[in-house]
Amino acid sequence: MEWIILILIIGLVLLDVPIGFALALTASFAMLIKGIDLLTVPLRLFNGADNFPLLAIPLFVLTGSLMNSAGISRRLIDFASALVGFIRGGLAMVNIVTSMFFAEISGSAVADAAALGSILIPAMRKKGYPLDFSAAVTSASATCAIIIPPSIPMIIYAVMAETSIVRLFMAGVIPGIMAGGSMMLLSYYFAIKKKWPVEEIFDLKNVWITFKEASWTFLIPIVIIGGIFSGFFTATESAGIAAACALFVGMFVYRELKIKSLPKVLLDAGEQTAIVMFIVAGSALLSWVLTNEMIPQRIAASIIAMTQNKYVILLMMNVFFLFAGMFLHSAAAIIMIVPIVMPLVNMVGIDPVHFGLIVTFNLGIGQQTPPVASVLLTTCSVAKVSITEVMRVNIYFILIALFVLFFLTYVPAVSMFLPNLLIG
Repeated sequence: MEWIILILIIGLVLLDVPIGFALALTASFAMLIKGIDLLTVPLRLFNGADNFPLLAIPLFVLTGSLMNSAGISRRLIDFASALVGFIRGGLAMVNIVTSMFFAEISGSAVADAAALGSILIPAMRKKGYPLDFSAAVTSASATCAIIIPPSIPMIIYAVMAETSIVRLFMAGVIPGIMAGGSMMLLSYYFAIKKKWPVEEIFDLKNVWITFKEASWTFLIPIVIIGGIFSGFFTATESAGIAAACALFVGMFVYRELKIKSLPKVLLDAGEQTAIVMFIVAGSALLSWVLTNEMIPQRIAASIIAMTQNKYVILLMMNVFFLFAGMFLHSAAAIIMIVPIVMPLVNMVGIDPVHFGLIVTFNLGIGQQTPPVASVLLTTCSVAKVSITEVMRVNIYFILIALFVLFFLTYVPAVSMFLPNLLIG
């Protein structure tokens, strides 16, 4: 049965069938073979999406859409420019730092790339940066959005693995900063080598002015992260509060978000949410079939028969998720694969929170690697440049990300420090 399911999914994906439909059709065919009543399909689809923590997804997507229309992105860029623009290759630094700020609000790498790329890539071109580098640094830094909390893939993983969203969010803070910092070091190396310009002279007064302009923007991540980490509200509740804050700031503080633009904002958020949620529903149906067939347990037993060394298993999981990330969107990969491998993860004593960070980081790299490469495609579309050109530079950012990934894999104390310190 597992081979039938695998061949069907691969075949449907190669035929360009949307992943949500491919999952649902495969599960339905498997049920038909096993003689299970197909009348249960709609119920299983509904139950798969009817999960309170998943409500955070449309709310964070809506927050990102509101930010794009509210002038928030521009103010973040101005503040980042005042903060790090004095370093050689300053605009590249601004790009990365702004992505890290943006990550604390949107939870979506695609939203990050679309919002910031449309502003920063043209600005970098005017300053003499090569187009391929401008697109590559925008694409790579956008990955911080799914590592630094809040993170939509982390929410989906926590639901699939039945682990704590709060602990997982905490686990992403230090690795996200490490990823951003390593990208800045690489950008600085390029800047020195290519003699790119300094953006502006450091001026403490300008830092203060731009900080005041962006201060309302910083209220949103403070509310989200502070509320979650303090236990004052859940991740789902924080997503709703974040959307309300973004709406308030955009309409009544910055006054750049107009009532007439709200229908388009809501429609864009609704379309993105529908895509993700149908993948969730289809995967829930397939997961039910897999569980009935005891396939996850059989796979775990097969790997255990080869090795019980958790470090070897972690290496295998890294390679597997890196490969899966090349062909699947992060939500689909998490939903399809995590329920299958969790019995193995639990069997060998890998912390599910640490494993969740590893999965998320792997799939973040997958957003940069063709053929799927959702973030890279978005950035190339904004920059109007071919993937081939951008990959010539982006490969260096991917190698840096791989180094950070394997460091975090085998030094779990780095990612688990905050969850253990703040929650125990």
